[in-house]
Formats: sequence, structure tokens, C-alpha cells
Amino acid sequence: MLRLFILIALLISSPVWGADDKNVISDGDDKRLMLKGNDPVSYFTQPAPLAGRPDIKTEHDGVTYRFANEENKRTFLAAPGKYAPQYGGFCSNGLVYAIPLGGGENYKIINGKLYMFGGARSKAYFEMDEEKNVKLADHYWQTEVKGQDWREQSRKRLRMGNRVDHYKTNRQLAAEYEEYLKKKQK
Repeated sequence: MLRLFILIALLISSPVWGADDKNVISDGDDKRLMLKGNDPVSYFTQPAPLAGRPDIKTEHDGVTYRFANEENKRTFLAAPGKYAPQYGGFCSNGLVYAIPLGGGENYKIINGKLYMFGGARSKAYFEMDEEKNVKLADHYWQTEVKGQDWREQSRKRLRMGNRVDHYKTNRQLAAEYEEYLKKKQK
């Protein structure tokens, strides 16, 4: 019975079953790989992120980061908080609604920090009121998402009746964006 209890405790506390507040993938020996293996420093220094090399990597905050070269690895190690993506690498626009999903190839550096987006539209919607959206995403990351399992948090907030008061559907955001573009063109 004690062995069964220990096995259950280990399973619950493992990253597979326990809380996971990072947007990671598994690739080769790297079971919790951040930024799909892209070099985090390159987001700040190159026109497009560079693929990191599996032989140049480091662990930070429970995840693995890969780097295109040793110089970028040293740069990261000197200030990992500067280069690690905000909100565990999840879509920043999703975090405006306390929903940690997505986070892909679209990104933006805002006030010296890396923000990921699930798509070009998510990024565009976020940019409509960037200052407000950063504040909302920061709030929900700190109060609801950080340290919680992203799957459970997403399920919780996607249920009808449990969405944030300012929740907007994709259709609503698209209409708002069209109006935003019209005003911007005037």
C-alpha cells in the first residue's frame, strides 16, 4: 500500500500530471523545451528567431533553452529574466482573458520583454490597446495562471459563465479590429 501511495504521489508531482505553467515541447533529450527550440536571445538581436542547437543549451526555471551559439548562451545566463518569454511562452493575447493557450512564431518585444502570440491576428488584437492588454495579461498571469496547470486554467476560463467580464469572441475582436483600422486610416 505504501508503494502505491508513493507511486501516485510521484505521478501527481511529475510535469506530465502536475501543474505546468510553461508552453513547452519535447524534442529528443529535451523533455521541456521552451520556444520550440528557438534561441531566446535571437528574438532580440536578429530579424527572425534562430533555431537553437541541441548541443548548446541550459536549464532555467524548470525548462530547457537552446542557443544558436555560445555567445547567446552566455548573454542569456547573465540575465535570463530579460530573455525568457512572458507568461510562460503562452499567447499574450490569450492571457488578457486568463486563457493560457498557443504562443507560436509571432512575437513582439515590448519594453525590453519578449511577448509571444498564437497568430498574427492575436498579435494585432493585442496591439489595439497594448498598454491595457499588458496590464490585464500581467494581472491574470500573477493571480490565476502562474504555477497552475495551463490545461485546467484554460478549461476553467473557456466554460460559459466563467469567462472574464471583458471576454470577446474572435468574431467580436475581428469587428473591433476592422473599426480600429478604419480610425487609424483617417
